[in-house]
Amino acid sequence: MKNLLSDINIGPLQGVGPLGTGISDANAATKFNDVISKIIGVMTVVAFIWFTFQVVMGAIRIVTSGGDKGALEGARKQITTGIIGLVVVVAAIFIVKLLGTLLGIPDILNPTTILNTK
Repeated sequence: MKNLLSDINIGPLQGVGPLGTGISDANAATKFNDVISKIIGVMTVVAFIWFTFQVVMGAIRIVTSGGDKGALEGARKQITTGIIGLVVVVAAIFIVKLLGTLLGIPDILNPTTILNTK
């Protein structure tokens, strides 16, 4: 009777992506850290582009509002939302760092150190 998940033979299946390539345990934490870092980086760039797009579209809506107070107010709200989004994206790194300090995990942005603690 097999008691461990690692004892189950699943054939040649190794997983998908960089974490499923049969890497050693010593390199797994570093590879995990790289994957998480890339995901966060891509998400940050996409968010920055999206909120910048919102500010530009709000500015275009102001120019094309033609004096309509409703359209002008909607455009101002869109610009305000875009600016708040940009501030949140920039401040997110500091918020996560603060949460890590409050929770007693000083290097929360580096998951490798958390995984390697025994």
